[in-house]
Amino acid sequence: MIVSPSFLAANFGHVAREIEMINESEADWLHLDIMDGVFVPNISFGFPVLEAIAKRTQKPLDVHLMTVNPEKYISRLAKLEVAIANVHYEACPHLNRVISEIHESGMNAAVTLNPSTPVCMLEDVIQDLDMVLLMTVNPGFGGQKFIEHSIDKVKALKELINRTGSKALIQVDGGVNAETAPRLAEAGVDVLVAGSFIFDNRYPKARIRDLKAL
Repeated sequence: MIVSPSFLAANFGHVAREIEMINESEADWLHLDIMDGVFVPNISFGFPVLEAIAKRTQKPLDVHLMTVNPEKYISRLAKLEVAIANVHYEACPHLNRVISEIHESGMNAAVTLNPSTPVCMLEDVIQDLDMVLLMTVNPGFGGQKFIEHSIDKVKALKELINRTGSKALIQVDGGVNAETAPRLAEAGVDVLVAGSFIFDNRYPKARIRDLKAL
């Protein structure tokens, strides 16, 4: 299992310490949520913080743009050598163009679906994607309860990927814990994003190791 800890759940009073923990851990990527307070009802952090994290982390950056007009930020992400640029289906009326811009900038392209958006909406772009992120809670806040229908949604996405021959990975974010993670893995998930489950524990590196073992 690929594990991408969600830095939004980190202790921002000790950012350097939290980044060092991730660097020393078995985490594969570092997941960063950029929220604008418009597309989602919250604000997280912007490019000054993202730039500081990029300088310190040794893990590939997995950036999730929860913003309107995410295409405005593609070139800035590329300059930071971000590995994965992730945009919301719901925020991109010209999704093909945005996916192409991400690839042309040298990054892997991912698209996120909100809980109420069916996977069939990706039918025409799934073969162009490197990853699909299914939100298993409503985006904008951490610590929410896992939406049970998400298990069936993962299976539906897996069927779409297999049917079309897409190479896209399946990522999930929201409510990932000791109870939901094994079920998601069994349903076909490739990448787990976990926030409070990792950062709120006394032994976060052990939590990461447990998720990777799934």
